[in-house]
Amino acid sequence: MRLVFIGAPGAGKGTQAKRLAAEKGYPIVATGDLLRAAIAEQTPLGQQARAYIQRGELVPDPLVNQLVAERIATLESFILDGYPRNLTQAQMLETILPQPLSAVVYFAISEDALIARLGGRRICPQCGAVFHITANPSTAGDRCDHCGATLITREDDQPDTIRKRFSVYREQTAPLVDYYRQRGLLRTVNADAPPDTVYQQLLSVLCEST
Repeated sequence: MRLVFIGAPGAGKGTQAKRLAAEKGYPIVATGDLLRAAIAEQTPLGQQARAYIQRGELVPDPLVNQLVAERIATLESFILDGYPRNLTQAQMLETILPQPLSAVVYFAISEDALIARLGGRRICPQCGAVFHITANPSTAGDRCDHCGATLITREDDQPDTIRKRFSVYREQTAPLVDYYRQRGLLRTVNADAPPDTVYQQLLSVLCEST
């Protein structure tokens, strides 16, 4: 299976990718991981990427495309998580794929559900434990179960920040939904649902693609 997972930040793509990878053995290809590895290994592409990052600039599409192309060149199956992010990358992906995609899974989630999910997250600044005020609350209230530190809400999880991220997603990534629907590759799951339900939906839509 050659899969692409798309959806808003916080829709659960990464969680479901890890679960599917653990069960099926599909490698996860995430551009963030590729960039960090290339920089750590000081490859020519990594050195180019580092220069952009040090200047506070986005790594350009051609460089990201090349990293992805090198990674998937020898893979029979994979899950692309976080790529493509825009139509330019999607069009480039078609030219670098060794074999056509099996499916593109769209994790559909409403803005309100996203705010409730991310806005309810609480982080321990001391030990890094993650809680949620409804789904996984700390038994110590506003303190960490593990170390007793006062839990915080990250800047990324503030409602205004979530809305901005969702807006950027709608502008840049949402057009991919129509792009892949027109190509008959789009499979949609309801990411508002609990994680186990989402995973069952995922397995069901992937069965349609085999």
